[in-house]
Amino acid sequence: MSQHPASLRYLDPVVASRLDNMEMRARMIVEGFITGLHKSPYHGFSVEFAEHRPYNPGDELRHVDWKAFAKTDRYYVKQYEEETNLRSYVVLDTSQSMRYRGNASLSKFEYAAYLAGALHYLMVKQRDATGLIAFDDTVHTVMPPKSTNSFLRQLLIKLENLSQDPEQPRQTGAATALDSVADRISRRSLVMILTDLFENVNRHDDLLKSLRHLRYRGHEVLVFHLLDSATEREFEFPDVPSVFRDMETGQEVTLHPAQLRENYKEAVRAFSERFRVRCREYNIDFVEVDTGGSFDAALLSYLNKRKTLG
Repeated sequence: MSQHPASLRYLDPVVASRLDNMEMRARMIVEGFITGLHKSPYHGFSVEFAEHRPYNPGDELRHVDWKAFAKTDRYYVKQYEEETNLRSYVVLDTSQSMRYRGNASLSKFEYAAYLAGALHYLMVKQRDATGLIAFDDTVHTVMPPKSTNSFLRQLLIKLENLSQDPEQPRQTGAATALDSVADRISRRSLVMILTDLFENVNRHDDLLKSLRHLRYRGHEVLVFHLLDSATEREFEFPDVPSVFRDMETGQEVTLHPAQLRENYKEAVRAFSERFRVRCREYNIDFVEVDTGGSFDAALLSYLNKRKTLG
């Protein structure tokens, strides 16, 4: 996407972070994204922000928007929450490992919170119902989907508050938490998971089973795997002896990055490939997200998924 229109700048995490609050960030990120769609190879996508639908014979006249009729000479009916097209949840990992920043301008959690806000904004403006679930070692936030603007504000305020929480050691319990999510969501929904997948190594199989559990319950699933690509994928640290500390356990190790870099990169590649392949087997969309990059690729992945769901 060309970055010259002013609104496109807000797809840059650095620029978005300078805005005053989550509501403004979400709106500007989405507006930049929509502008980019019309100026890129993706211009074929149609993103409708409809507050009304055309009047159909049999609709109650009391629901007709007469102000819209006065302006357009056409009959439109106001949309209501029960008329939403899709139910969705954004499932947000708030564990301590998500507070890692690396070479990026935002931590993984800040990036995920901004992306979550943009997804909520985009969905509500499309008249889809959206909700929020957040977890660390357990599920601690559940806001069931609605499609009203007032609820959108509640979601964005909650994301703002989560972003401002004091950093406390919160270990990841993704496998257990996602199993709980699968049990909590009773109606078929689109479940979008924003996480770095940093689960205890011996629980990777459990984490994959929990993703399959969501599919078994009939949900569509989209996994956004968030990492700072420079440091967490490419291990781009200065080639001097350095101390590395586990953000969740506090365990420290001293090593020389150059001696470990190639083995580390291969291990991360294999880790990501395993999740990608298994997700494909479960018909789960798996999207790698670089927290040092723009929001547009992640939003486009959502739009692609949304298009397949009708």
